[in-house]
Amino acid sequence: MSGLGLVLRQLRFTNRAFWRNPAAAFFTFAFPLLFLVIFTTLFGSADININGNNVSVATFYIAGIAAFSVITACYTNIAMSLTFARDLGVLKRVKGTPLPGWAYLAARMLHAVAIAILLVLICLIFGMLLYDARLPAGSIPAFVVTLAVGAACFTALGMAITTVVPNADAAPAIVNASILPLLFVSDVFIPLQDPPAWLDMLGNFFPVRHFSEAMQNVFFPAPGSSAFRPADLAVMAAWGAAGLLAAVRRFSWEPRR
Repeated sequence: MSGLGLVLRQLRFTNRAFWRNPAAAFFTFAFPLLFLVIFTTLFGSADININGNNVSVATFYIAGIAAFSVITACYTNIAMSLTFARDLGVLKRVKGTPLPGWAYLAARMLHAVAIAILLVLICLIFGMLLYDARLPAGSIPAFVVTLAVGAACFTALGMAITTVVPNADAAPAIVNASILPLLFVSDVFIPLQDPPAWLDMLGNFFPVRHFSEAMQNVFFPAPGSSAFRPADLAVMAAWGAAGLLAAVRRFSWEPRR
């Protein structure tokens, strides 16, 4: 069987295992929507200015929670699931089979990206029905590119973070501590208006802010400008390349002592 055939076959098995755990699958999809409902209920009555567009905070959160959905599926979930699989000896057994390791990991990455795309589509439908959110037709190419680059970036970073997680017990604390603070300072959970300079610099260093702002620009492009954000896409690509390099060099298939 070709390498692509092996990846697709493993992808099918990974997808089947995911849906055979209905509780985990349910909360994977319910978690972002729960945040969307909470934030729009608390802050959705005000209006803010994004790229020269006056929009409601409820509409703003469609772009923010779409970005959060991708990060949840491609970073948090893959980091925790790989760490637990490593501690249970699953990765060690997979490594001992004829299936190439790269094919197994590629299938896991593709499945995470597929779940992220499905989550974003659900957020879009939810936003269109309840919050009058619209994706401009001219922004669809930028939306596809931004979603692809963001998903690839955070999937690579999710694999990279497993190299510093010592065991499954530590995974929730380390993974959440590495991403949750950034969600609050990166225009995802809170629309930032004139933040302190040091906070703005901190947010701009990490890829979460760039992904969030690229998604906002897709939904609310500045009048007369492109929906693409090349600088933000370049930063995410750089972080993704660094994460992939770290994962390739330090990824462990066996439980750590």
